Amino acid sequence: MAIKNLLIMGYGYSAREFARHLRQREGWSIIGTTRSRDRRNMLIGECPDLRIWPGDELEDIIPEISHLLVSAPPAEEGDPVLTAIGSRLQTECTRLAWVGYLSTTAVYGDHEGAWVDEDTPPAPGTKRGTRRLLAENAWTEFGKSVGARCNIFRLAGIYGPGRGPLEQVRKGRKRRIIRPGQVFNRIHVADIANTLLAAVDNSAASGIFNVCDDLPEGPETVIGYAAELLSVDLPPAVSIEGAQLSALARSFYSESKRVRNCRLKRDLGVQLQYPTYKSGFRSLL
Repeated sequence: MAIKNLLIMGYGYSAREFARHLRQREGWSIIGTTRSRDRRNMLIGECPDLRIWPGDELEDIIPEISHLLVSAPPAEEGDPVLTAIGSRLQTECTRLAWVGYLSTTAVYGDHEGAWVDEDTPPAPGTKRGTRRLLAENAWTEFGKSVGARCNIFRLAGIYGPGRGPLEQVRKGRKRRIIRPGQVFNRIHVADIANTLLAAVDNSAASGIFNVCDDLPEGPETVIGYAAELLSVDLPPAVSIEGAQLSALARSFYSESKRVRNCRLKRDLGVQLQYPTYKSGFRSLL
C-alpha cells in the first residue's frame, strides 16, 4: 500500500483535530507547519514532523505530497503559501491528488439574517472576508492547474475543547453583546474533522462546502445558554455601540446570516456529531 503524505500548512486548532483522527488510519504520514517555535516544542510529541514555516525548508517533502490542507490565513498580499511556494508546488507535486482549503462563511457578507447556501454569490463586506474569497479562488485555480481535486470548506464559528463561548463564560471573560437581529452559525471542531475525513474519502466530491451546524442563533442567546449550563450568573449585557470592540471583533458582528449545510450532508454523507451548539456545549461540560 502506497503511503499517503499529508502536508498541513498551518497546524492550528481545526487542522490538529483532523490530523488526530487521520493518524488512527493506516498508511498516512503527516507533516505540519507552525510559525511558533514554542508551539512546535509543545506539539512535537503528537506530530514528530512539525516544522517552523517560514523558516524550515520544505523541499524534501514537496515531491512526495499526495494531500494538502491549507489553514494558514491570507495576508494583504495574498495567500502566504501560494505566494511563497506556489510555483514549486505546481511543478514538483506530481503525486498531489487533493487540496483542502479552510475558509470562512464571512465570504457571503451580510444578509440581514436571511439564509445562504453554496449557490449564494459571495459578497464579502469585510477585509477578512474579501481576502478569504481571493484565496479560495486562487486555490481552486491551483487545483485545476495541477489536476488535483480541490475542496473549499467555509467554516462557521469554531468551538470545542478549550475554545469558544462556554470556555469564555467559564473564565468570566464573556459579555452579552447586543446587536438586534444578529445571528450566525457555529461548528464543533470534531465535526470539522469528520467533514475533512469524508472529503478525503470521497473521490467524487469537489467544490465548496459550508461547514456549520443546524441551529443559527444570536450570540447573546448562546452566551445565556452557556451560563445556564455552568450555573453561573448571566454575563452583563452591553450594546454593540458601547462594547469597544477591536476592528477584528467588530467585523464578526457586522454581518448576520443563517447558513445551510445541505450539501455537506447530501454530497459527503456527513452526519453532524453535534448538530446544535446546545448538544456541543453539553458534551464539553
